[in-house]
Amino acid sequence: MVHINGIDVHYEVRGEGVWLVLIAGLGVDSSIFAHYAEVLADHYRVLIFDNRGAGRSGKPDVAYSIAMMAHDTVSLMDALNIDHAHILGVSMGGRIAMELALTYPHRVDRLVLVSTSPSQQKRLPAITKIIKHVRSLSRTQQPYYAFIRQLAASADYDCTARLDQITTPTLIAYGRNDQLATQRQAEEMAKHIANCTVVGFKGGHLFFLLYADQLIRQVLKFLD
Repeated sequence: MVHINGIDVHYEVRGEGVWLVLIAGLGVDSSIFAHYAEVLADHYRVLIFDNRGAGRSGKPDVAYSIAMMAHDTVSLMDALNIDHAHILGVSMGGRIAMELALTYPHRVDRLVLVSTSPSQQKRLPAITKIIKHVRSLSRTQQPYYAFIRQLAASADYDCTARLDQITTPTLIAYGRNDQLATQRQAEEMAKHIANCTVVGFKGGHLFFLLYADQLIRQVLKFLD
């Protein structure tokens, strides 16, 4: 646990070597990356952590933003003396990862965007249905107010017009049946990000849980 930006942030580190930071999505804690951390730690020094409002990290009842959570990530990297790292973000975590690549490009070696888009579709019923399932997989249960704070931050974010400013080598991974971060959005993102690879997977928004080993193989291939 470290104290940064006015909150305590829970984190875990596995493995040795080049740093790889995994950023979780809306409503979940870092335990969603348990399998990823275990496997990827054989190749990288993996950092997982709980975003503000989730898990064991602080949950202030104030307005959150994606820029704020990107700053949290960089501040955590600073606290751990991480000058730069590969960054992988899932769903809302992908938007945090994009903001990192845009605002702190020198801190990001390679960027992996999973089940994400530069702006969140305003489909609350579909979002909450999926998140209700994903939250059951978390180690800790998120208070409702904190979920709403994260949701508002994600919904207010839109970096579509800035995508062409991302120069970091990027892998976009999507589920072909995803209704929240669609194949069309993934392909559109790729048109605007230079040096970008796009890979589709069977499944929907949660393909990264159902087909984790397949995605891990693609991530290792891309990062290597």
